[in-house]
Amino acid sequence: MGTPQLTTARLLMRGWLPADREPFARMNADPEVMEHFPSTMTRAESDAFVDRIGRGFDTYGFGLWALELRATGEFLGFTGLSVPRFHAPWMDVREQPVVEVGWRLVRRAWGQGLATEAAREACRFGFEDVGRAEIVSFTVTGNLRSQAVMRRLGMTRIAEYDHPVVGHPALPSVAFLLTRERSG
Repeated sequence: MGTPQLTTARLLMRGWLPADREPFARMNADPEVMEHFPSTMTRAESDAFVDRIGRGFDTYGFGLWALELRATGEFLGFTGLSVPRFHAPWMDVREQPVVEVGWRLVRRAWGQGLATEAAREACRFGFEDVGRAEIVSFTVTGNLRSQAVMRRLGMTRIAEYDHPVVGHPALPSVAFLLTRERSG
């Protein structure tokens, strides 16, 4: 099926290249980037994540795009759409399968509006090209930066829940919702 390529004013959202694996692994090993996750990732875990991303595009026609700064070609992380690999009660009343917009960027890209810019384009793709009626996003309650991005996208907080994490204590989390009608 391939990976559709998207562009914004500053970003190229593209398929993953072999050269992305090293900077992605460095980002996933950064304790500050991974602050709101149970742990950092090893290189093997990071590579396995890239492999799962590729399968997501093949299965659903959407996924997590590699982000590249158009002006320099620099790898910045990812943004895109995915189907969560866990279940929470609030998901039962949502459009199925539930589709999440998510992002993870290198620290030097924080605070510039790049996550919002890319997530807005990913949501546009989800609504216009995939035909979604709604898209969710979620994070742990302490991740105020990601919650700010969700609010800038026009998302509404819909649930508080304990995110199930295999091998770790549940993480107190919040879920947000954006509908096609509110996305414009």
